Amino acid sequence: MTERHEMEDTMRALVIDDSKAMRMLLKRELVALGFEVFEAGEGQEALSRLAELGAVDVVLVDWTMPGMDGMTFVHQVRAEAAYEEMRVVMITSESDPAQIFHALMAGVDEYATKPITREALAEKLGLVGLVEQD
Repeated sequence: MTERHEMEDTMRALVIDDSKAMRMLLKRELVALGFEVFEAGEGQEALSRLAELGAVDVVLVDWTMPGMDGMTFVHQVRAEAAYEEMRVVMITSESDPAQIFHALMAGVDEYATKPITREALAEKLGLVGLVEQD
């Protein structure tokens, strides 16, 4: 296998959260799971990052952020054919069943509430087909 091919096999994730501490925590867990990780502090910045990077394997997005919030981001990426294969996992403090339903209907593939453990993150990534589960 060539070095280039190995690099192409590395899964890529974009973490979108206005909390730098939360981005760092999620990045650490994703790197441990074998992902190359990119970050954005809110939705508009995330759209710019995707324009630079192209589609990633998974986006972990918070709901409540200044500027463009997570739901607006989800609506925007789900409207773009270039991102239709990209998995979206919302990781947020919002736990109201109606909000969870709204997020899933908007195109979120999985939903988790904060705080999230490595095991719970790996489970969510497994449910969207990115991490093998035991």
